[in-house]
Amino acid sequence: MNSDEVAAPKPVTDDDGMSWWYRWLCKIAGVLGGVSCAISGVWMCVTVNPLNIAAGVWMVLNAFVLFLCEVPFCCQFIEFANAVAARADKFKPWQKAFFYCGMALFPIFLSFSITTLFGNAIAFATGVLYGLASLGKKGDAVSYARLNHEKQGDEEKMTGTTDGSI
Repeated sequence: MNSDEVAAPKPVTDDDGMSWWYRWLCKIAGVLGGVSCAISGVWMCVTVNPLNIAAGVWMVLNAFVLFLCEVPFCCQFIEFANAVAARADKFKPWQKAFFYCGMALFPIFLSFSITTLFGNAIAFATGVLYGLASLGKKGDAVSYARLNHEKQGDEEKMTGTTDGSI
């Protein structure tokens, strides 16, 4: 072991391919999704239909989970809020996308109405934003053109032509 390995510890990075503004956009969408789920969920509970009540309770639960995972300082009086938020931050974006979209679709399957559609739309959009983040950054035109040119050169080598004629 030489002195360079001991002196320079590797920095721990939380690089999941998301820029700071996109991470904040996802968090803001999560908060707005939580608010819309909470309001619509309470509105859905004001009925006598048991499926509407179940969907409303699930939507309020969705709002709680969104607040807990995205903005734990809103739940500062809950003992386990920071532990849950720290665990949720360790998830990959595609895992959050799958979780949030599935969470938002369940009340729609329970009780299909405009209230459940609009109430869960922003929570579903949060999942979509995390899903887009899992795809990664968009490539630039120069590297794409270079890749396309190399691919064309490989095809010419395989066919044995360089002038484009067959």
